[in-house]
Amino acid sequence: MTEPEIARVEGRIRASFAKQGLMHTLGATLARVLPGHVEIFLVPTSKVSQQHGFVHAGAVSAIADSAAGYAALSLMPLERGVLTAEFKINLLAPAAGERIVARGKVIKAGRTLTLAQAEVFAQSEGKERLIAVLTATLMAIEGKDGIVD
Repeated sequence: MTEPEIARVEGRIRASFAKQGLMHTLGATLARVLPGHVEIFLVPTSKVSQQHGFVHAGAVSAIADSAAGYAALSLMPLERGVLTAEFKINLLAPAAGERIVARGKVIKAGRTLTLAQAEVFAQSEGKERLIAVLTATLMAIEGKDGIVD
């Protein structure tokens, strides 16, 4: 991809992310956007915690799903959007740290279906610990540019 195409992809992803109410509610932020790769950050607060003080698995799943989905959207033609058809998440360790990072990447992009993965890390004191792995199947939808009105 050329620099202008990469910039257009990033703008598209950022505009769509800005319209996601759930990400706003969780306090998640879109960090890095590259074709086929997206990172989402979440700073743990009591609003996204479960009863033991860890980040709730629902919040971890949500940022992982969004990271995988946006990685897939970043490779879609402009006239197509993307919807998650299914995902599986393995929660490997409690989500506790200074920041939770979901890194989505495309495994195989197709015209109709895309396979993507997100690895989720807890960052604390300059170190990262893998806490979850999500695998998702995403479907392309016609007539949607990835920005929901």
